[in-house]
Amino acid sequence: MKICLVTDRARLGPSRTLEDQLRAAVDAGIDLIQIRERDLEAGALAALVDRALAIARGSATRVVVNDRLDVALACGADGVHLRGDSIPVAAARQLAPSPFIVGKSVHSVDEARAAVGADYLIAGSIFPTASKSGAPASLGLDGLRAVVCNAAAPVLAIGGITLDRLDAIRETGAAGIAAIGLFTGDPLVTIVATARRRFDTAKLAP
Repeated sequence: MKICLVTDRARLGPSRTLEDQLRAAVDAGIDLIQIRERDLEAGALAALVDRALAIARGSATRVVVNDRLDVALACGADGVHLRGDSIPVAAARQLAPSPFIVGKSVHSVDEARAAVGADYLIAGSIFPTASKSGAPASLGLDGLRAVVCNAAAPVLAIGGITLDRLDAIRETGAAGIAAIGLFTGDPLVTIVATARRRFDTAKLAP
């Protein structure tokens, strides 16, 4: 199972900083941290990415920057996560050194097929989610299954992810999950361990 923490410091409580969450994520063995603070200007975002990289240094956790390829390259981040309406994966590859992680958000089978060369895809939203206020699920489990069947890269599900929904997500063939809200709780190490156990032991539907 692959796990991606997508950051949103506005979703954290007043007694917890984003740095606290990042340290807990690294300690919990989360595979990928996507820095997604879209309100920050380039300078502030770069400073945050630098702090995240320092926290993750020496661990197996990789840090990617949401959509800002320029910031990712300037900071020496592990990669970039491209939005669905961003530049093509191939264009990012031309600008980035090797090795460099390139992920892509997709919302349909056509977008998944077009994301040639991505290291992973994040597909959603699967369930209604608080991060997109009031918006219905745009993909659903059937749509996720179709994306998985048509994608050349591992697919992570996003949108309304809870521990109780992991069995259904696993049955689509998805490689893992990406989430914001699921990882705002404490203790994060317990949430991550429970997610891995439930996902990795779930049986595929006959």
